[in-house]
Amino acid sequence: MRADRLVSLVLLLRQHGRLSADTLARELEVSTRTVLRDIEALSTAGVPVYAERGRHGGFALLPGFQTELTGLNHDEALALLVAGSRRGAQAFGLGSALASAMRKVVDALPEGYRATAADAAERLLIEPEIDLLSRRLVIEQESDTIVAEVRRAVLAGHKLRIHYAAVDQTPKWRTVDPIGLVTVRGQGYLLATRCGADRTYRLSRILAAEELPEPAQRPDRVDLDRAWQERSTQFRTGGDQVTVLVRVNPARREELVGTALAVRAEAADADGWLRLEVTFQDPRHAEWALWQLATNAEALAPQWLRTSLRDRAAAIATCYGVAP
Repeated sequence: MRADRLVSLVLLLRQHGRLSADTLARELEVSTRTVLRDIEALSTAGVPVYAERGRHGGFALLPGFQTELTGLNHDEALALLVAGSRRGAQAFGLGSALASAMRKVVDALPEGYRATAADAAERLLIEPEIDLLSRRLVIEQESDTIVAEVRRAVLAGHKLRIHYAAVDQTPKWRTVDPIGLVTVRGQGYLLATRCGADRTYRLSRILAAEELPEPAQRPDRVDLDRAWQERSTQFRTGGDQVTVLVRVNPARREELVGTALAVRAEAADADGWLRLEVTFQDPRHAEWALWQLATNAEALAPQWLRTSLRDRAAAIATCYGVAP
């Protein structure tokens, strides 16, 4: 752990030239006293780091000091820098390790590539927090300590004991065989089996985790992308699905289809509107999807959905019919 930190300290000084003890402590997520001890250890080991006094002083390396890290070309380093952007740094509790790795990636480049790759990475953004409509990406908080324990069990191939809070249920302890970790739109999931049955757990709902010494019962190899697609299909085809007959303005068809689970039938009406038979996950999902389209869609059946949408519209009309 300390060896990695010392390497990161050297790389920070290589890239920035001179940094204060406070800045180094903030970058390395340690105390200022720890930074001073690390500087002393580097000097003892022969690394030419020295202190500059004064208001704008700090620590720096003697000019010409080089580290020997090679093997990456410009595009390879750029790919890693983009992957290590703010979104990527939140995945699976690896933020600190990824930040350290990115410093090493930059330092590994030849002198002529270093500035251009870092500049190029600043011009590529992956998954910003808000979209063009200013809708913020909602990311549920995950405990780094818990995620680290889960990650260790996954990579070691050991059984895992988790205290899990399922929706509308009292948290319970479960022992699972972990298969892999997946992150989708900022949300992390643990893919596992329990008593031989497939299970998917949100990392944000794991309240505690304990890696067990027993080996997990799982295949030696896994196609995680295929496994996730299978879990996704199981989720979409389960639950209290409802089928809705709806008329929709052709201009809003894609919006409707994009929120539905499936389109069972489609035909054009005489007035140019489309008549679709679509499936939603549950009644709440169906009501939400139709409400978003306002007067650009009309639910024809079932009757309970028409009634629900009418009552919601009436409540809104009543609310705004009275002067404030």
